[in-house]
Amino acid sequence: MKFKTPFLLAVVFASASLSAAIIGTNPPVQPLTRERIATLPAAQQPAWREYLEHSERQMQADRAILQNEIKTNGLKNPVAPREVTGVKGIDLDRPTAWYGQPEGRRIADIIVSFQTPAGGWSKNLDMTSSNRAPGELFAPDSISLFPAPQDNDAPHDIHWNYVGTFDNDATITQLRFLAKVVAADPQRSDASRSSFLRGLDYIFAAQYPNGGWPQVWPLEGSYHDAITINDDAMLNILTLLGDVASGTNEFSFVSAETRAKAGASFQRGLNCLLACQIVANGRRTVWCQQHDALTLQPASARNYEMPAQTSGESAHIVLFLMQLPNPGSNVVATVRAATAWFDAIKINNAAFQENGAEGRMLVPAPGSGPIWSRYYEIGADRPIFGDRDKSIHDNVNEISRERRQGYSWFNDTPKRVLEHFRRWNPGLNGR
Repeated sequence: MKFKTPFLLAVVFASASLSAAIIGTNPPVQPLTRERIATLPAAQQPAWREYLEHSERQMQADRAILQNEIKTNGLKNPVAPREVTGVKGIDLDRPTAWYGQPEGRRIADIIVSFQTPAGGWSKNLDMTSSNRAPGELFAPDSISLFPAPQDNDAPHDIHWNYVGTFDNDATITQLRFLAKVVAADPQRSDASRSSFLRGLDYIFAAQYPNGGWPQVWPLEGSYHDAITINDDAMLNILTLLGDVASGTNEFSFVSAETRAKAGASFQRGLNCLLACQIVANGRRTVWCQQHDALTLQPASARNYEMPAQTSGESAHIVLFLMQLPNPGSNVVATVRAATAWFDAIKINNAAFQENGAEGRMLVPAPGSGPIWSRYYEIGADRPIFGDRDKSIHDNVNEISRERRQGYSWFNDTPKRVLEHFRRWNPGLNGR
């Protein structure tokens, strides 16, 4: 059943006059385990077992290298790294020549020093001040500022989480920077070249047998094992692999063999992305922020991130698909179904804005919109909202003020999708 905009809006505002409606509880996600792999068809199990064993071996090797550094340098405890938000300071928009100059090469050296033994990079690290010191952790703790019992975001080890990740633009940003340094100064960039190729191998190793990628590799467990679309993690990987496979611009130094490997990895990833599109009531819709590694079903993440159809990340996926040259019939069908869904569930005449002491709230705003809720209930297409206690609500105004203030619950990104779709003509490519 597809709800139209007036119905959606009526549901949103009608519930504001009722008592708080908790419509469910966010379930925990299942990590990748041997027990779960054993439930797969026999022919699929060997590849998944090999993948999991490789991850476990790499995790042990990574930890052993840090412990050896601590022991060799006479340290009692590992050194805490300097933390920043995202990938601050790693600039990808400088003039081409800048990357071959002393400042560009200096930052490249720091980036190389923070590469994990597995070949990736962690998030929220300062990679512009100084090289990683022996015995320094590869990642800050990144623990929740609002811990709770049985918190979905609680790490198994506060000193070892997000060690190698695609979250918050990590790994992909570092690889793009290194490629620019190599292209700008090929005669003095051996370390950057080697680090870049190790980073590509990290991407290849982290890719699941079905083509998806986890958020963290080696695998960390919990929702980090899910195929991660959130924050454009999978799109960032696919876009980089597509650029590498093309061998153009700063990637011309990559060998033909590696370009072919990147192209094959890209295609497997694209096929997985298309397979993850949610089908509800017999119709294709959009995507969840995470999908289970084995079943591809929508999966939860943090306490307030429930299995749901998501608008923002799905909009970015559709924009990505519409940029593909020579899209196949499956890509065309995927795009058409997703845009139809976006058009059906848009919200007009409402705004999510500051409302005095109550903080941000969804309020009537004649003439405003369209906007889209971040999450929609699968099968019902109604907006839903999560809170830190794992409760799921049908009214954003009923969740805690802290979560209303600290999370992006509405966006207008699908508007760009609908505008671009009107101009998109896959028939020009023979479809």
